[in-house]
Amino acid sequence: MLKKLIDIFIRSKTAFTIEEQDPMKKFLIVGLGNIGPKYENTRHNIGFKILDYFAKKEDLTFETQKLGDVTTYKLKGRTFLFLKPNTFMNLSGKAISYWLTKEKIPLEHLLVITDDLNLPFGSIRVKMKGSDGGHNGLKDTQNSLNTTKYNRYRFGISDAFSKGRQVDYVLGEWTEEEQEKLPERLDKSIEIIKSFALAGISNTMNTFNGK
Repeated sequence: MLKKLIDIFIRSKTAFTIEEQDPMKKFLIVGLGNIGPKYENTRHNIGFKILDYFAKKEDLTFETQKLGDVTTYKLKGRTFLFLKPNTFMNLSGKAISYWLTKEKIPLEHLLVITDDLNLPFGSIRVKMKGSDGGHNGLKDTQNSLNTTKYNRYRFGISDAFSKGRQVDYVLGEWTEEEQEKLPERLDKSIEIIKSFALAGISNTMNTFNGK
């Protein structure tokens, strides 16, 4: 009986540690967002929404670990670690840096998913580097990693707001029309994440940008 209890304890403690394997087959997929019900369906939380949608499709369960909610997914020899930082948007880099180091994942295997005001709704822009574009989550990520050369997937949310209303717009909920179009865009996002690990960032950019 004691041995059985010890085995259960060990399994529970190691549930979300990716087993030791070739680092080149491990990928960190980070969705940016803010924690809490009030932010759940806001435009700024598209990173969380994409990972939640993926998890639901593949029957994955997130668990709260250090600095975020995590779950793992395996496909064709690759292991994906999905991370939703619980540090709030402005400190996203702290969680990203921690999990990259903890799991010994190469920087080139990081993909950060975020919203982008400069793109029309649902537009796709996958890039290997770039500025933060005024996005606080990307700004903190850049500062934490000490580089602008990391992969990011920007999801367009458009700039359909009047002067001085940017914060309200970003932290506002999707319109009815946007809600209707989201499922197709979320399915496309799943394809992008899989392609990133299976086909590489360059092929993913060529296949999906502008689609």
